[in-house]
Amino acid sequence: MADLPWLTIIGLGEDGADGLSAAARAALERAELVFGAARHLSLLPALRCEARAWPVPFAEGIPLLLAERGRRVVLLASGDPFWFGAGTSITRRLAREEWIAQPAPSSFALAAARLGWAMQDIHCLGLHAAPFSQLRPHLAPGQPLVVTVRDGAAVAVLAAYLAEAGFGASTLHVLEALGGPRERIRSVRAEEFAWGDIAHPVCVGIEPAGPGAVLPLTAGRPDGWFESDGQLTKQPVRALTLSALAPRPGELLWDIGAGSGSIGIEWLLAHPANRAVAIEADPVRAERARANAHRLGADRLIVLEGRAPTDLPEGSPDAVFIGGGLSQALLEALWARLPVGARLVANAVTLESEALLATWHGERGGSLLRIELADAVPLGSRHGWRARYPVVQWSVTR
Repeated sequence: MADLPWLTIIGLGEDGADGLSAAARAALERAELVFGAARHLSLLPALRCEARAWPVPFAEGIPLLLAERGRRVVLLASGDPFWFGAGTSITRRLAREEWIAQPAPSSFALAAARLGWAMQDIHCLGLHAAPFSQLRPHLAPGQPLVVTVRDGAAVAVLAAYLAEAGFGASTLHVLEALGGPRERIRSVRAEEFAWGDIAHPVCVGIEPAGPGAVLPLTAGRPDGWFESDGQLTKQPVRALTLSALAPRPGELLWDIGAGSGSIGIEWLLAHPANRAVAIEADPVRAERARANAHRLGADRLIVLEGRAPTDLPEGSPDAVFIGGGLSQALLEALWARLPVGARLVANAVTLESEALLATWHGERGGSLLRIELADAVPLGSRHGWRARYPVVQWSVTR
């Protein structure tokens, strides 16, 4: 085998060889094989070794690359390969000593430099292979974003998405082929976008503006953000439920009896690394939960159609919420599955389910909370209190 590391991942800009560091140039001089997308290879026309175009879809090239262990190989990638790039897709399959990376400035860094924006003050999103709905939690006046998109045609789709969301007054800075001889920067309001000559690669700086509603940051978002048929954990109870679930970065939630999916969605909105699986028996509600998740930028929500405990997912969660389908069998099944330290929160409305939670609280401990709420409603020419059904909430750490 060649001396380690055998693989060098080189970030390449639109300026081609002119923008490469001395270390990247040396790696290309030593290389026996260079892999890269056709566009990347065209930026380095004077290679002295074998060159192979990376196939589409991207995943098909990984086994081809790994089969070349023992040779000195270079993989070309765009800009910084580890910022919404190909880097981790490759290196997660390699030992640390097998590879080295030589990054170039990312599209985000170049965009910020052209626009004069402070990197620490902007949101950066890779949307070249993700839905534009992921923008939704970040759309707020005065909060700029830089996003990568698949191609020039996608900019029109982005502009239409912003206009539909009520942010048509946003300024779009369309940045084409940054760092190279084809570089071009143009600005336009999203609602006025009508260009058809945008060159790839492209990224977009967004200055949100318009009457569109801004998604609140805190748990317990207003009920109006979620489409439902009434099967919805209402805002005040949802806030208390999320507080009891206590989401932490990177954790996995099981949302059982998901209804509209509001608990799982808010869990995901708490941190971009969080994961959630919703279990819902009603296929119409399951589809509604998926739609809610998509609209609010929480496409990571996995919705399973089925009934617990029969259709519980594989693996072990960090937290579980039971919003529907509470039963002795379900609690027993969950208690047997949950790892030590996992949190369980269950809400009950009926007398029978309250009694069940009281029994489990007596046997397993935790916290038992009775939530009683009342709303002010018209009463003749004045107002009075109308009580909601009380909710009993049991929360416990396994």
